Amino acid sequence: MSTAALTFPHTAPRRRPCRVLPGFGLALGFTLLYLSLIVLLPLSAAFFKTFTVSWDVIWKTVSAPRVVASYKLSFFASLYAAALNTVFGLIVAWVLVRYRFPGKKIVDALVDLPFALPTAVAGIALTALYTPNGWIGRYLAPHDIKIAFTPLGVFIALTFIGLPFVVRTVQPVLEDVEKELEEAAACLGASRLQTFSRVILPTILPALLTSFALAFARATGEYGSVIFIAGNIPMVSEITPLMIVAKLEQYDYAGATAIAVVMLLASFVMLLLINSLQAWTRSCSQKEPA
Repeated sequence: MSTAALTFPHTAPRRRPCRVLPGFGLALGFTLLYLSLIVLLPLSAAFFKTFTVSWDVIWKTVSAPRVVASYKLSFFASLYAAALNTVFGLIVAWVLVRYRFPGKKIVDALVDLPFALPTAVAGIALTALYTPNGWIGRYLAPHDIKIAFTPLGVFIALTFIGLPFVVRTVQPVLEDVEKELEEAAACLGASRLQTFSRVILPTILPALLTSFALAFARATGEYGSVIFIAGNIPMVSEITPLMIVAKLEQYDYAGATAIAVVMLLASFVMLLLINSLQAWTRSCSQKEPA
């Protein structure tokens, strides 16, 4: 046998594994460039435009009574809507994962309707429902219950657009939960409530926190579906995005970016707290019991 035909393992050329994407350096460069153009550059422009005026002007703009009232409405309505969606979104995801019933695919498709529906159409539809002469509002008006053109209407609109974020985030996690753990808990005598609170909930808690953060972030910046049902009454039902649009219509670009920066910083702090809590819950769930 020819020595040329012999192949030794230590002398055989090594082939690099085939990758669909380019090398790490090139891929990282494209990633940073893309994020800089799409995320960092617009946010930096907002900060730079804000500081083209003096601190006194900025403070006067962001601390005006109407602006402060819009902050309270936008953030608290978004917070309450995200909390409500977290509870009922979990129930909807649970039903879609654990039960079979006629029309399940239709219900599953309806969850995505707020994604596909234009926000202005959603706002007009909600207004038509909840005005005093609307389909639902006409039955509430005799009891002196007003929804349209009130903060309650803003809350309902934000709840409407935030539900899909919770369902679609929790649903795949529920599908991956091992049913053997539930069966083992049942064999050990655990009740359904104990099984849910001690077996299922710790598993899906990071996904619940993520869905809450997504719903909250989506609600704070919502504009189209809110302005119709809100009525835009000063000091009552004006949302912060509306104040930004009003400043832009007055060609007060620095004032508009100043309000936007306040919303950006507040949302960033809220999301940072939620992500920290999510990381803490994951670390606790990974610890083995002593």
